[in-house]
Amino acid sequence: MTRRRRPTLDDVAEAVGVSRATVSNAYNRPDQLSGELRERVLRAATELGYPGPDPTARSLATSRTGAIAVLLDTSLSAAFSDPALSVTLDALTRVVDPHGHALLLLPGGSEGGPPASRVLTAQADVAVAYSLADEAPALEAVRARGWPLVVVDQPLLPDAARVGCQDRAGAALAARHLLELGHRRFGIFAACSRITPGGGALTVASAARAAFHDTRERLAGYLAALGSAPVVVEEAAGLSAESAMAGASVLLARTPRPTAVLCMSDQLALAVLAVAAQLGIGVPEELSVVGFDDSPPAGWSSPPLTTVRQDLAAKGRIAGELVLELLAGGQVPPPSEVPVSLVVRGSTGPV
Repeated sequence: MTRRRRPTLDDVAEAVGVSRATVSNAYNRPDQLSGELRERVLRAATELGYPGPDPTARSLATSRTGAIAVLLDTSLSAAFSDPALSVTLDALTRVVDPHGHALLLLPGGSEGGPPASRVLTAQADVAVAYSLADEAPALEAVRARGWPLVVVDQPLLPDAARVGCQDRAGAALAARHLLELGHRRFGIFAACSRITPGGGALTVASAARAAFHDTRERLAGYLAALGSAPVVVEEAAGLSAESAMAGASVLLARTPRPTAVLCMSDQLALAVLAVAAQLGIGVPEELSVVGFDDSPPAGWSSPPLTTVRQDLAAKGRIAGELVLELLAGGQVPPPSEVPVSLVVRGSTGPV
C-alpha cells in the first residue's frame, strides 16, 4: 500500500496556470493579487487538498514567527476576568490578525511580569508590555532578545512605543465630582502596588512610591483635587476578585467610614459595591463610589457605576498599529494618550 503524495505549492500553480510566486502571494501577500485570482488559487488548493505553506518553513524563510508576545502582570485567570484587558486585547487583535500575526500570552507572577526565562525562550517577533511594574525583569529580557517593544500604559521607557491614557487628569475629574457633591471624607482604593505584598493600609507617601506609573499618576490626580480633605488609602493584596473584596471589606470597616471611595479601576469599584451591599450600606445614599476605565460591567452593575472613561478599544487599536509600524521597520514614535471623561451614573450622590 503506497502513501498518497502530499500536494505541493507547485501542484497548485500548475492547476491554476500561474507561477509559484503567485500561489505564495495568495497566502502571504494577498494584497498583491486581485480578489478574483486569489479566489481561484485558494479554490484550486482546496480541491487538491493543499493545506497552505508549512508554517515552520515559512518562519525559517522569513525569519518571522508571526507571534506577538504579550507580557502580562497577572495570571491568565485574572487576565481573562479583567474586562478592560479583554477589550484592549480584542481591539489589538483585530488590527494585527489580518496581517498574519497572533498573540502569545505570557502570564505574570511575583516579579511584576512574566519570568525573564520565559521571555528568553519565547518565539515571537515583537513584544507588547501590558501594564508592567517599572523594574519588571521581563523588560530586560525583551532588550536581550532585540525585540521591538510596545507598552500599553506602563512602564515609561525611552526606547519603546507607548499608548496610555490621561491618568492624572481622569483621577482629578473623579475627585472634583465627589467634592461638588459635598463629600469631605474619602477613601482611595488601589490595586496591588507591590509596596505591601499582603495589601492593606498605605500612607500617601508610600503609595506615591508604587511600582506602577498609573497608580502614582492617579493618586497624584486625586490628591491634587482633594486638597486638605481627609484621605485613607487601601491596597488590595492581589489582582483577583477575592483580593479586591477583602480589601474593600477592610476599607469599609474603617471608623469613621469614608463617605466616598475613589477606585483606581472598575474592578475595584465593583468589589466595593458588592461589599457595601453585603454590609447593608446604601449606595449612593450612604456611600458614593467612582471607578476608572468604563469597562462593560460598569454600565450594568447595581447601581450603575460612575467612572472615568478611557477608550479601551482605541488604546488596543493604537497598540496594534504601533506593532505593525515597528515590525515594518518604522521608528519609535512619540508616546500617545487616549483622552478621558467622567461618566456619571447611579453610584454617586450628595452627602
